Amino acid sequence: MLNRKITLLGGGSWGTALAKLLSENGHQVTVWLRDENQCIELNRERVNKKYLPKIQIPDNIIFTSNINEAVKDAEMLLIVTPTQKIRSVLKQIDTEFKKDKIIINASKGIEIGTLCLVSDIVKEETTDCTFAVLSGPSHAEEVGLSLPTAITVACDDKKISEEIQDTFMSSYFRVYTNEDVIGAELGGALKNIIALGAGISDGIGYGDNAKAALINRGIVEIARLGIAMGADVHTFYGLTGIGDLIVTCTSKHSRNYNAGNLIGQGLKKDEAIKKIGMVVEGIPTTYAAYELSKKLNVDMPIVGAMYDVLENDADVKETVNKLMLRDKKDEKML
Repeated sequence: MLNRKITLLGGGSWGTALAKLLSENGHQVTVWLRDENQCIELNRERVNKKYLPKIQIPDNIIFTSNINEAVKDAEMLLIVTPTQKIRSVLKQIDTEFKKDKIIINASKGIEIGTLCLVSDIVKEETTDCTFAVLSGPSHAEEVGLSLPTAITVACDDKKISEEIQDTFMSSYFRVYTNEDVIGAELGGALKNIIALGAGISDGIGYGDNAKAALINRGIVEIARLGIAMGADVHTFYGLTGIGDLIVTCTSKHSRNYNAGNLIGQGLKKDEAIKKIGMVVEGIPTTYAAYELSKKLNVDMPIVGAMYDVLENDADVKETVNKLMLRDKKDEKML
């Protein structure tokens, strides 16, 4: 395995877990953070107390708040900042340092307003870079503890995807390759909306039947939008589709599920976000996906219902009732 210089843009729970993995694989790892005091603390304490307090950070990982120093010599840039912040982060980098790099996105979402996927943002804000997306059922808490995990790297350059595969593969972190970038991005982004719904369903006291139906019909909606945007439907049956959807809708580690659960119990969205204490990507993604569904004329009733709850404070039980009483249909997967 080649020893690579890799910079992570962002050092939350996922960034910390991936930095540890890459360091263990023998790579030179730098993590950029906005907060200089946090960098000083992490360099000294070697524990991310806020996000992954149980994980010891390897001594050779460097934390810095100087973004140009962080990315200058990097061969690969790994994006682990919240999707709504990615464009502003890339704009901070001097033009000469964001050319001809391999840029891997490990965040999940759609930019509000522009309705851009991260691949679109990277294309607009960098020059001659190769884009890939790392996605799949992978909670940071488990990756940080070296528990078995399987994910997918999607890139339209097969050679580069295999290079990334080799960079990340380890005894506990298995990586598959895929060429469907759009499908992998959408699967990772949209599952967070369904996870919010799963949390709401549990929060108001519905059972496993309701959650199973939500998960199943959720992947149908994700695939519908994906096909309308040029994705391969088979991607949604894999790790970045059903795999990621299952874990995000059922895990205690899922901030989207947990936020939904709080909303189901009666909290407003802002109260739920504050209580979670971390970015809940499914909330802004709901707004973006709702706009995309209207723009592309794609039927997404669950996304519409979630939008109504978040934007209009619709009563959750009444919203579920409306979903259940829609016109009867044949079961179609698409």
